Amino acid sequence: MSDSSPLPPVRLHTEAELARDALSTPLLSRAARLARWAGPDTRVDAGGGLVDEQLPAAVEALGLSGDDAAADASEAWRVAVDAGLVEVVDEDEGTVAAGEDLALLTGGSPQDVLTVWLSALETVLADASVPDLDGLVDEDGEVDLSALDWDPEGEAEFLDGVLGNLYLLTAGEGTPGAPVPLPALAASVIVPSDMGEPTNDVLEQVSDAMMRLDDQFRMLEPVGFVAYQPVDETLMADADEEPAAPVDDTDVSRYGMVRLTPLGLYGMRARLLEAGFEAPAVGDLADKGADALLDGTAEFPPAAAQAETEQWLQRRESLAAARELLAAARGSDAGAPLRRLRCQQALSLVGASAEPALREVLDDAELGGLARVWLTEHGAVDVPAPSEAMVYWLTIDTVAAQLAAEGNSEELRALVEGLARQHGGFFDAVWRVDHPATADVLEAMGRLHPDKKVAKEARKAAFKARSQQGG
Repeated sequence: MSDSSPLPPVRLHTEAELARDALSTPLLSRAARLARWAGPDTRVDAGGGLVDEQLPAAVEALGLSGDDAAADASEAWRVAVDAGLVEVVDEDEGTVAAGEDLALLTGGSPQDVLTVWLSALETVLADASVPDLDGLVDEDGEVDLSALDWDPEGEAEFLDGVLGNLYLLTAGEGTPGAPVPLPALAASVIVPSDMGEPTNDVLEQVSDAMMRLDDQFRMLEPVGFVAYQPVDETLMADADEEPAAPVDDTDVSRYGMVRLTPLGLYGMRARLLEAGFEAPAVGDLADKGADALLDGTAEFPPAAAQAETEQWLQRRESLAAARELLAAARGSDAGAPLRRLRCQQALSLVGASAEPALREVLDDAELGGLARVWLTEHGAVDVPAPSEAMVYWLTIDTVAAQLAAEGNSEELRALVEGLARQHGGFFDAVWRVDHPATADVLEAMGRLHPDKKVAKEARKAAFKARSQQGG
């Protein structure tokens, strides 16, 4: 991902809902219980971790059992320390006390709770980038780092890249969506975008990445970051045999499925903002002016743009909102056509009480056509017919907006074909339209129209328009 271009907007749950989610995650709730359990006799080592002698009591306090109980308790304690729920008060003695942030979990604001949860998340993400060291302990009990092919920075970048792609897939229409197959997610960071059929070497890298991600997502689930269906262990039962390629959706699910939770979406966006990315959320523009709304939603997917606009309108009186939107829609700059399209879409959500604002701009060269469309659609009477010049101007403005919003889409291709078919002398007249985008629109029509003869007419008209504009 490039931090120069905005990411898709996300629709987040309220902070109160997210804080409740955070408090109920297994890892943070365990960390809080251990912080309350700790007392004057609790001892930690030089790194702040519980000494081995304390682990059985910590396991008992958490009500854990099984082979992983001690490791789970140790992880919960580490989160408690890193998130400020526990404070090491004497490093030499290894004594601890309740941390200042422990009280925030019960008496703080939802934002306070989420700040503590984000600290816990960072601890888990850091741990997830560390490889399994169990097989690297020598006879003296020391870790043999020389046997470890580990690039800490590279591992962190790999995980960040995967999570960034998962965010993009989740944020497409602004809400947490369907789980993503682990093979597809691994391939998204391994397989070059311009590669046709992946080579065996690349497929092996994808397989290795899947196994790493399987471990990492298992670690990230208890902190509430992802919902994860692990890789089916029977697929790996025979180490000498490659698992068969998935052939349908059922098979794909056995290779692991993951999605960001609403809490994970919030956490990932917070990390992206911290890293300098522009990561909008629906509702960011609700308190800003109409100019910020129309510019800000210009590149939003339709559902997110409507949700943002609805929140903006809810805070304003209809007639005043309509006037503000129309004023912000004016302009001859390159972004103006798309602003007017977003304005038209916003006004479609406003009731009949906005009618006076639309009548006020009937004679406006840039807004008169838009106003007539709105008034007609809302059943208004005595709507003056538009002049031919206004019809052509609105046509150019509409196509320019669609080009900016969607590029060369199938919908735009159909619109172009319809325009040329409805008016026999369309290209003879439209090149004269006094609109900054006339030549660009005609050139696009020449590209998009499937009929070679019509496309040639469009290109000739574009040349005339360019000459008229003096460039």
